[in-house]
Amino acid sequence: MKKENGNNGKRGVLFAVKRAGDLITDLLFPRRCPVCDDVLPADRKYVCRDCAKKLVYIREPFCAKCGRALSKPAEYCRDCANRRHAFQKGEAVFDYGSISESLFRFKNKGRAEYARFYAKAIYETRKDFIRAISPDVLIPVPIHESRLRKRGYNQAEEIAKILGELSGIPVETGLVRRTRKTAPLKSLTLKERQNNLKNAFNIRENDVKLKTVMLIDDIYTTGSTLDEISRILKERFSCEVFFLTVTIGRGV
Repeated sequence: MKKENGNNGKRGVLFAVKRAGDLITDLLFPRRCPVCDDVLPADRKYVCRDCAKKLVYIREPFCAKCGRALSKPAEYCRDCANRRHAFQKGEAVFDYGSISESLFRFKNKGRAEYARFYAKAIYETRKDFIRAISPDVLIPVPIHESRLRKRGYNQAEEIAKILGELSGIPVETGLVRRTRKTAPLKSLTLKERQNNLKNAFNIRENDVKLKTVMLIDDIYTTGSTLDEISRILKERFSCEVFFLTVTIGRGV
């Protein structure tokens, strides 16, 4: 009994030390809302109350292929109805318009800490999808090493690592590599995006066996990047490829 009380006392001291450390960290580096970037009130852990009300979640009806929100019930959005994708299907959490500024800071202003909010939102809203797919691994969409040096981190990898912790699914960060620096995609047409991404990725030599893969990225636009990675994964492993993203634009 004395030993048990002693252990309880030690745990109490360790908890108090950790709590004090957390408080000091919060004072020196206050947590900020990932949507508006204001300092979070003490009673808010991830997002402030005002921004929580402004977030637009992707809800049904949405495209059965890419997960894009639809204005009326249909199986596919216009894009997926007229185009073959290499991936099986995917889903997203937020409508792009409600979180675009947050993603800009996440990718371009060093706000890597936003990844925890994004990963938690993915897990909480898409856990049924994750369980239904039951992927062997989570693979973050890679970025070129020059962009990695400039940014300091791969935004998709930051999300994937935390999502892996939450879901218990292994994260494979070195299997797919981006070997060619490509032009920014947002200013390109669909055909230009597809040509731009040809031979931009390869798969590291390995002896792993994969049946089901879940790609992780921050945003779905046309799906060209996810298609190209899905294509080379399917060629190599004869696997099924799905995806999850933080956000996606609206469909028609």
